Amino acid sequence: MQVQLNKQLISSRLKNVYDGWRNASQNDEYGSIADAEALLLLSGDPAGEDEPVRKGTAFQTWLLGYEFPSTLLLFQKDKLLILCSASKAKFLHQIKEGNPPVPVEILVQAKAKEPPSDALPKFVEAYTSFKRVGSLVKEVCTGKLMTEWEQGVSKADKKPELVDMAPALSAFMAVKDEEEMKCIRTAANLTSTLLVHHIVLKLEMILDKEAKITHEQFATQIEARLGSGEGEAAKGPDMKVWSKGRGLNDVDWASTEFCYSPIIQSRSTSTGYDLRSTAESSSDTIAHKGVFLIAVGMRYKGYCANLGRSIIVDPSKEQEAIYNLLLSMQNEMLREIKDGVSAREVYQRALDIVKKEMPELEKNFVKNAGFGTGVEFRDSAYLLSSKNSKHLKTDMVLNLSLGFSDLLDDNGKKYALHIVDTIRVGADRSTLLTEGAKSTKDTLFFLNPENEIEVEEDKPSKPSKKAPVKPLVNGSPVKNKTVGGKVLRNKTRSAAQEEVLMTAAAKIKDHQQQLHEGLQSAGLAKYSEGASGGGEKEGKTWKRFQSYKGESALPREVESLRISVDRKAQTIVLPVHGFAVPFHINTIKNVSKNDEGDYTYLRINFQTPGQLAGKKDDTPFEDPDSTFIRSVTYRSSDGHRFDTISKQITDLKKEVNKREQQKKEMADVIEQDVLLEIKGRRAHKLPEVFVRPALDGKRLPGEVEIHQNGLRYQSPMGSQKIDVLFTNIKHLFFQPCDKELMVIVHIHLRAPIMIGKKKAHDIQFFREASDVQFDETGNRKRKHRYGDEDEIEMEQQERKRRQMLNKEFKLFAERIAEAASTSMGETLEVDIPFRELSFEGVPFRTNVRLQPTTECLVHLIDPPFLVVTLNEIEIASLERVQFSLKQFDLVLIFKDFTKAPLHINSIPSGQLDDVKNWLDSVDIPLGEGPVNLNWGPIMKTINESPYDFFQQGGWRSFLGGGDADADHCSQSDADEGSDSESEFEADPEELQSEESSADASEYDGSDASDDSGSGSGYDDDSDDGDDWEELERKAAKSDSKRAAEAKGTRGDSDSDDDRPKKKKAPAKPKANGKNKKR
Repeated sequence: MQVQLNKQLISSRLKNVYDGWRNASQNDEYGSIADAEALLLLSGDPAGEDEPVRKGTAFQTWLLGYEFPSTLLLFQKDKLLILCSASKAKFLHQIKEGNPPVPVEILVQAKAKEPPSDALPKFVEAYTSFKRVGSLVKEVCTGKLMTEWEQGVSKADKKPELVDMAPALSAFMAVKDEEEMKCIRTAANLTSTLLVHHIVLKLEMILDKEAKITHEQFATQIEARLGSGEGEAAKGPDMKVWSKGRGLNDVDWASTEFCYSPIIQSRSTSTGYDLRSTAESSSDTIAHKGVFLIAVGMRYKGYCANLGRSIIVDPSKEQEAIYNLLLSMQNEMLREIKDGVSAREVYQRALDIVKKEMPELEKNFVKNAGFGTGVEFRDSAYLLSSKNSKHLKTDMVLNLSLGFSDLLDDNGKKYALHIVDTIRVGADRSTLLTEGAKSTKDTLFFLNPENEIEVEEDKPSKPSKKAPVKPLVNGSPVKNKTVGGKVLRNKTRSAAQEEVLMTAAAKIKDHQQQLHEGLQSAGLAKYSEGASGGGEKEGKTWKRFQSYKGESALPREVESLRISVDRKAQTIVLPVHGFAVPFHINTIKNVSKNDEGDYTYLRINFQTPGQLAGKKDDTPFEDPDSTFIRSVTYRSSDGHRFDTISKQITDLKKEVNKREQQKKEMADVIEQDVLLEIKGRRAHKLPEVFVRPALDGKRLPGEVEIHQNGLRYQSPMGSQKIDVLFTNIKHLFFQPCDKELMVIVHIHLRAPIMIGKKKAHDIQFFREASDVQFDETGNRKRKHRYGDEDEIEMEQQERKRRQMLNKEFKLFAERIAEAASTSMGETLEVDIPFRELSFEGVPFRTNVRLQPTTECLVHLIDPPFLVVTLNEIEIASLERVQFSLKQFDLVLIFKDFTKAPLHINSIPSGQLDDVKNWLDSVDIPLGEGPVNLNWGPIMKTINESPYDFFQQGGWRSFLGGGDADADHCSQSDADEGSDSESEFEADPEELQSEESSADASEYDGSDASDDSGSGSGYDDDSDDGDDWEELERKAAKSDSKRAAEAKGTRGDSDSDDDRPKKKKAPAKPKANGKNKKR
């Protein structure tokens, strides 16, 4: 049986219906059915997708858990009569097994080809036997069964009087039980997640780029987050959005849908602002200023949640005041809406607040403040209006909608504002189920004049640096937003003035404290107690291999009962007690051969549990009582044959291992779909470009074409090509040739593809911008000019050529982004590195310039390329941060703990503040320490139990939380670590060799002065100035003193071996790690 009904839940709800009906009186909420002798619920053919859910369908879904079209229910005082088809009867028979409060009788309709049954006449007879029947008189059902029903009733001699039972059905469904609340909470979390992590960010991007997109297109893109397309082209839910939500890990996406198409309105909407839930997103282009209204509702397992927001760009003081009134009014309404309060009192209280605070807006206030919601999106029986006297009860769910319409701005144009949320009625007050993007800092964007921009960016460190214009989303809201190149501050004016007064260091400290608190709480929430590390790899298990399916498959050579190597089956056949026994090559560890006297011994060692000689962990076997053969030894006088066998086994083992390694390396390589070439017009092309990784053959420039669903690079000979689909593009970069030798369009892929015989994560198209490619000898003006004038002209031509290259490549990158966005339905943006924020470091083996972008940290000039997505970073650790060192290291730990941390070494200490400011600006938590940590064992320990790691303080206690005490704790830990020898500890001589320069000691006064801009602290006695000999004597004395102290420290460390060691957190086995020699 495919459909399983919740029999106990159906019986419980049936009992509620019958209890309410039997105890109904004219004055209570069930008064409409107090005098009814029976209740009739009709259901015809299913309604269309665009039609709202009918109350009859909603009640049927609430009662039975599913919608059963073409099914009639007649509730009698002593039994429940159901008329349905034979297929539905199979499912509905389950109701009888759940101990219902009244007997259930099911009348089965005959199939189309069968003779008619007496089911419908019996049902009509039972119906017409009553004088007064409750029904949904305003609903009209259609379908074959409804036609037959109407014909049967029309032939009856007497017909009962019908009364409207809609208010009573609303009352039955109004109070939600725990199962219903779970569904509504999930729907509310889905709606809030979509708003915060997609709609608002997408709208900010549209405003930032001044993109031309219609309200209807924006709404369609929002709907695509739940999936789009059909058949093979179907796309599932966008987990990049939904994974950021709370409690959405086990969502049944097949039961998730939108209540209505998302509503987006701006001042360019031709029909004007409309606060009704029946409004539609128009085909007009979205404006880039003024008021933006957002409304979105989602349904999960039939239950609805809804919210609405107002976002204002460049608000006037009046608009700011009205929005603050809505916020305060909602808070007051949450206190007022509680058990026992009538809907009329709720609306009147809201109106009283408007009359008190802004009486001139009374005429603009909405006519109702919301409605009941649940299975039915809008239950008008619980409309929060001035005429509704129904009382609210605990565990009712309402859609609280507060707003003002037909307001006039400074230019005399009409606008509207609203705040809509789904709430749960409580005994003392109500609580919000939907949340997010509601405070003024998230919804009010102020356009600053140019002089205010200078004040806003006048910071102690790097005041000339330009902030990235796209929101830097890594778990926290962005600090600065721009529209059309103008800075938008998502803070009120008073908050902005306070921010200017704060120093950069204080802001970083406070911000880092918030980031670490958020990181700690997120870690505890993500890893529940006893759970594994989320992304942790599964435990090792023994693989099973089959060499042959039967004895007949054995090779003929085994008949001689000699050792044979079957390369085809990857098997070694050994004679054991007169039998030929096959062993797969993967069961063999190694083979060894020894000569003793006249005999040669061949020893074959097998893979067995319990071998802990190596560094790898032991692999447990599924049956601990099994007996294993560890080795087999054969003796022979034919040494040459054993030489051959030993070589064959060793070669086969190497070949299999190599094949396994290649298979493991290619495991993440995907095979892309077919590229759909563009038809009807010529494809956009970028000619004369080189590609990296390079294709086989001679290095010649080719061309890149943009097609329907991807890109194609064509070699000049036409024999080779590279296809990249838009769905596999993770990041798209454009790097101009300013201060560089080439202009680049770089694509970072979601999953690697094969180019030739190599795996590629990145595809790069570039053109060199140097003078070598251009012939300047044909310039006739050259013979008339000499010296500076000629050089100036060449420089101008070079500058102009670079500008043209930049313009051409940037335009092509934007066309790629536009085509990808159109094809996928989700926005792909062109990311440009910020050279002014760049710093040098060693991510691989050579020192390179690393440049931040809006979403990444990249190095694109030379392979190997580096692309690190910022929102995949958990925390950054700054290591070897000491005053006496010229360089420090940066370690990036990823949110996927199974991924090895990225080490960027040898960053100049002069760029420490710049790196800190940048990491803080993109909301990445920082840790800082004086020594290197050995991250291999650390991450292994964390992966074993992430929950324990976060329980013991997480990253904040391990690396420091950005506060003043963090460095002190890190230093003290390092000092304690030096008290005992450790495999993670750096040797003092190694530290000293790194701290010293190749030319002179770091402790020399002149070096200190050059690095820090101030005089050395060791020359305070020589106020009058010493001669060179005196300076050299003092420097030598200082060096010898430091060397002696270093030796003494090492001696103390060696001598204090018996000192008790401090017990540390399991995630931090030692305080410091071994420094690499350079």
